[in-house]
Amino acid sequence: MESSSTEVDVDLHPYFRIYKDGRIEKFAKFPYTPPSSEPQIGVRSKDIQISPGLSVRLYLPTAISSDEKLPVIIYTHGGAFVIESAFSPLYHPYVNSLTAETKAIVVSIEYRLAPEHPIPACYDDSWTAFKWVAAHANSGNGPEPWINLHADFSRVFLAGDSAGANIAHSTLVRAGETANEMSVTGMILFHPFFSDGNPNEVWTYIAPDSIGVDDPRFNPMAHPNLLSSLKCGRVLVFTADKDVFRDRGLNYYDALKRSGWGGELELKETEGEGHCFYLEKPDCEKAQVLMQWVVSFIHQDHQKEV
Repeated sequence: MESSSTEVDVDLHPYFRIYKDGRIEKFAKFPYTPPSSEPQIGVRSKDIQISPGLSVRLYLPTAISSDEKLPVIIYTHGGAFVIESAFSPLYHPYVNSLTAETKAIVVSIEYRLAPEHPIPACYDDSWTAFKWVAAHANSGNGPEPWINLHADFSRVFLAGDSAGANIAHSTLVRAGETANEMSVTGMILFHPFFSDGNPNEVWTYIAPDSIGVDDPRFNPMAHPNLLSSLKCGRVLVFTADKDVFRDRGLNYYDALKRSGWGGELELKETEGEGHCFYLEKPDCEKAQVLMQWVVSFIHQDHQKEV
């Protein structure tokens, strides 16, 4: 008979395995990539701990004047709620590029992962990070000088990919339900991962029994009144035709369109590519086209004013 240290209780490859003694083994490893100064693209970054277990990596363009105001993008990484990191070799270079191309302040959230921290920890962390940014808008004198000096709180965007897109959507819902929080201009969902209404093995394990697959955080499409009340003016949804989760993004787009929500809704699909391809192939032509769509979306209203 196997000892408790090697006997498997739950095996959810390719994400994690849990042993009978409670030990958790993650299959994918994501080395820590430190914040950096990138003079070739004009971006610098730093890490800030907001609360125990929750940090953000803050990115700032360097070629700006001392009092120049920039859009703010609050970004939530993907990884099925259980893997990846804002500090990984995959996300740090991408957010550097996002910062450089959009000329925005980017707040990249390092939230707690399941199963070590079950649902709703990731949602709560994203909300705490949002409130941390909002504290600068509400007080005019928050704890972070980069935000105090350069954030244009009339241009705040939520963004995320895959499960991070799911979390970003939930943060927008929560912001709209809470008085005196900063307003959100728009939301960008990259290849979002939502429920399709069927049992999901990972979600079922990482969420308490009381949180099913039709929970509004996991399956907002099952809650049209929630979608119709989103408090932002614009939403951009990205899909890819070879993405195994393509239908989740299309279903979200269709449900939001049918809900009666009054904002501007866009759908951009990339042909011939899979899930979050632009993270793995950031220099390919299609990834660059996708980035330009993001830039246009971020600066759309500002360009009209000019």
